[in-house]
Amino acid sequence: MKHTPFYARHVELGARMVPFAGFSMPIQYTGIVEEHRWVRQSAGLFDVSHMGELEVEGSEAGEALAYVLAGDPRKLAPHQVLYTPLLNERGGVVDDLLVYRLGEHRYLLVVNASNTQKDEQFLREYLSTFQITLHNRSDETAQIALQGPKAESVLQTLTDTDLSSLRYYWSAELSLLGHRLLVSRTGYTGEDGFEVYGPADALLPLWDRLLEHPAVRPAGLGARDTLRLEMGYPLYGNDLSDEITPLEAGLRWTVDWEKERFLGKDVLLQQKEQGVRRIRVGLQTSSRRYIPRPHQTVVVEGNDVGYVTSGTLSPTLNVGIALALVRPEHRSPGTKVTIAGNRTFPAEVVRLPFVKKTSLRRR
Repeated sequence: MKHTPFYARHVELGARMVPFAGFSMPIQYTGIVEEHRWVRQSAGLFDVSHMGELEVEGSEAGEALAYVLAGDPRKLAPHQVLYTPLLNERGGVVDDLLVYRLGEHRYLLVVNASNTQKDEQFLREYLSTFQITLHNRSDETAQIALQGPKAESVLQTLTDTDLSSLRYYWSAELSLLGHRLLVSRTGYTGEDGFEVYGPADALLPLWDRLLEHPAVRPAGLGARDTLRLEMGYPLYGNDLSDEITPLEAGLRWTVDWEKERFLGKDVLLQQKEQGVRRIRVGLQTSSRRYIPRPHQTVVVEGNDVGYVTSGTLSPTLNVGIALALVRPEHRSPGTKVTIAGNRTFPAEVVRLPFVKKTSLRRR
């Protein structure tokens, strides 16, 4: 089991550690609901050093990545960030990731921890004919995420750069505690916030300094999951897979159809023109007693029409919420369904996100 550079800090803070993607990670410190609510009202600090970082550079780096990604990183301005699926030949999602354009021919891919090795092998195979070099920077890169409405004011105390000028899904190299670090206005919670990348010897003191601020508390993987689910953000391995396409996953907006060629384009064009056989929707129950869980069946009028991919109790709404793949004829908000597992209970299709946030849309 691997440890991130912050492992000793987690143990000292009394975190409950669990195996996750080959790492020993904190699932919670004081409690998932408490940490979730703190992020929504103040600022939570996450260790996300388990994520993978793959650097692609060379004269054909942009063209190469445009071939395997749903989006087109060539359209990014320097320091802009793009969320996009990595595609296979069947149009399925190999991974969903962030692309940073660090230079004219230099890109950083931030990938899911469980997929780092798979993604690297995939890229080396499918990009072998392009003039690029691929470096796996994961072991030398630590990453933390400061998320919440007070994240900007907290981080502003540690840098002379005006953080209000850093727009959503843009990045910059900032000086923090004497180190030049890559900072982006991105995150996985639906709140304003920042993700910071750099060597462990630079991020360890930053972690300690941030936790000295009264507005900041550590948050674990449990709160990270409930926060992202309230926003309807997909989780790879649950809501996304090699067999689920972006159109089925509700990520049609990530596909740049203007590209002349990219992996899986024929399959995705066919789905665009003829429709999909299943689509991702949000489901909500009427009570905290009814909590959907992955793999439970979604039923309409006695017929199985899909299955739950992610489910939890929403700490904000205090009811059960879920993402599910269902037949497209049952996608309309207001559709009544039954969720069947060890117990059976009613739910309703609702619009995503479950929790409406406006702070990011203003940026």
